[in-house]
Amino acid sequence: MSESLLKPNERVLSTLNDDGSRRWIRPRLSPGKFLNWRRAVAYFLIATYSLLPFIPINGKPAMLLDIRTREFTFFGKTFLPTDTLLFGLFMIMVFFTIFLVTALFGRVWCGWMCPQTVYMEFLYRPIERLFIGGPGRKKPKNIGLRRVLMYIAYFAISLHLAQTFLSYFVGASTVNDWIFGSPFNHPVAFLIVAVTTGLMMFDFAFFREQVCCVVCPYARMQGALTDQDSLIVTYDQSRGEPRGKKRRKPTQDADSSDVSLPVLGDCIDCTMCVQTCPTGIDIRMGPQLECIGCAQCIDACNTIMDKIGRPRGLIRYSSENAVRGNVRHLIRPRILVYPAILLLVFAGFLYVLSTKGTSEVWIGREAGLPFYTLPSGEITNQLRTRITNRSEEPTEYTLSITDPAGVHVGDGYGILTVEPGKEGSQKFPIVADPQVFTSGQIEITINISDGQEFSKDMVFEMKGPKYREPTITPEESNSDG
Repeated sequence: MSESLLKPNERVLSTLNDDGSRRWIRPRLSPGKFLNWRRAVAYFLIATYSLLPFIPINGKPAMLLDIRTREFTFFGKTFLPTDTLLFGLFMIMVFFTIFLVTALFGRVWCGWMCPQTVYMEFLYRPIERLFIGGPGRKKPKNIGLRRVLMYIAYFAISLHLAQTFLSYFVGASTVNDWIFGSPFNHPVAFLIVAVTTGLMMFDFAFFREQVCCVVCPYARMQGALTDQDSLIVTYDQSRGEPRGKKRRKPTQDADSSDVSLPVLGDCIDCTMCVQTCPTGIDIRMGPQLECIGCAQCIDACNTIMDKIGRPRGLIRYSSENAVRGNVRHLIRPRILVYPAILLLVFAGFLYVLSTKGTSEVWIGREAGLPFYTLPSGEITNQLRTRITNRSEEPTEYTLSITDPAGVHVGDGYGILTVEPGKEGSQKFPIVADPQVFTSGQIEITINISDGQEFSKDMVFEMKGPKYREPTITPEESNSDG
């Protein structure tokens, strides 16, 4: 009674048994052209990840995400905290690129380029097969010792990946110094590497495909991002069903007088597509959220088709519409809308990037009264400037008033030196003759220049009293006469 209550009517998850316990998956390796292509892509990505922090461009690593100084360098171009608009546009481009690629090619990212898949299938699983063998093979001797050696190899690789991960944030040379130094000299960095190594060990040694099946939100988004014309891994039911081990020879037709054998589809129910799947699904059941589009089932099925003398492609990259015999529409609304949005955002990104000068300037009013009257009778406004130096050299900036006459920067102010890639801030007064105020405020033009290629005029509203011409009474006029 209790067992019938616990057992679900349908499959809940490919990594769960009927009683709710975890189903451990050890997929067979199915050689084929897709595996060869994926292996080439994976090793290229692993090499790129490992080498980027060590490749210098313009005196900096090719990629450095310096959170402490809030500087982010990508292939020689450094972005500062003031580049939030560029960052926002970049993230919009990333999301819409994901939408477009998914609509066209399904979960190609998951099976071909996702770090989880790349490291699991082309680094950690090969090590596992090396030490304890693959499924279907005779279990080697000294399995206990081999498991210990396997986990030692896992730990060494996880530690290397964690240190490489840290080098993206502090630089490879800094990490190299820390490796050969005492952890007490850099306890935070040591803790980050320790935690990251532990998480990688937990992920790749224990949690594994559960990341794709349970944790990753992209699998849930897939249903909304794809349609019946998206390119996915599909099983051709019309050709493969009904399944069976025994079948007529390919030369016999359905009208043959030999009716001792049923007319079956091309699928011989060998289950190789299930045994080779890294997430444990049966692709013959149709599209499933656990499918990562890795094409291992395609390679496995093609090998079986070759052996039984049937055409390849029973399982293949196709669309639901194409497999059902319907017309596949390559051009559809979402395929037009996503590139249009991408083009607009990319144009905006390029425009903002091209208009970024060597410096950025902000001028604002200091807290307090809008204006003050000096003992000399002059009117002053207290302002503050922030200047970001985007160049590679320390730069001296000069502030001056170009319009109108009678207004100037207070004595001892107007010069600010800013280090490369840094932001400098300075409070400075603007002083004016009271006679320039006719309506309580005037527009002034402040020029900020580095004396070389950068010069910018900024219009600012200066506050002051309303100036009135002195009036002369008749008595004062007669006395003067």
